[in-house]
Amino acid sequence: MRQIILDTETTGIDPKKGHRIIEIGAVEVINRRITGSYYHQYIHPEREVEQEAIDVHGITNEFLTDKPLFQAIVDEFIDFVKGAELIIHNAPFDVGFINHELSLLTPNNWGIIEDHCKITDTLKMARRMYPGQRASLDALCKRLMVDNSNRTLHGALLDSEILADVYLAMTGGQVSLGLKTQQESQFDPGTLSSSLSQSRLVEQLRLIHPSDEELAAHKAYLAQLSKESNSEINW
Repeated sequence: MRQIILDTETTGIDPKKGHRIIEIGAVEVINRRITGSYYHQYIHPEREVEQEAIDVHGITNEFLTDKPLFQAIVDEFIDFVKGAELIIHNAPFDVGFINHELSLLTPNNWGIIEDHCKITDTLKMARRMYPGQRASLDALCKRLMVDNSNRTLHGALLDSEILADVYLAMTGGQVSLGLKTQQESQFDPGTLSSSLSQSRLVEQLRLIHPSDEELAAHKAYLAQLSKESNSEINW
């Protein structure tokens, strides 16, 4: 199951008024694990960035002067996201901008983004899961205890990384024991105490098989989680 957590920054809020994408950030998640693979690109919008937008994301017109046009990066971008489920907070906003950029291509060989990806909106998910409560990314970070202390201005890649943690927390957490394969000889610094060797750790791990009652409870939990998130969950 390949998912791409995606965010964009733009020159303004409405593509129908000629506003354009200036940054795309995307983080890959496979089988509920953040893989470390990502896509990040600044884009020259062929127009001025509004000051209100600069106040939000901090990306200036001067900074974008030497950045590539969307038409120069579209093939690489589509190749990265193609076939994946796109996880986006307030998806209509980002999808609308991406489709606007695609519509400006001559020729447009890619159609619309929905031709290549399934779209899941975490804002809609959050409103279903936490009715009557704030559903902004910052509010979800606080509710789910996701660290966003590095987030002073909006940034597409940073917001994608934060949203990846939020989405996984909303849907049950990241599947990872923090262990590496046999081919890798060392642990990541700080992952485990340096005094505990890999061989000792493996010796202390016990394989516990779930009972029939536990399997049934797990199946029921996944069904409820799928219903609340409006997406199929198989883990």
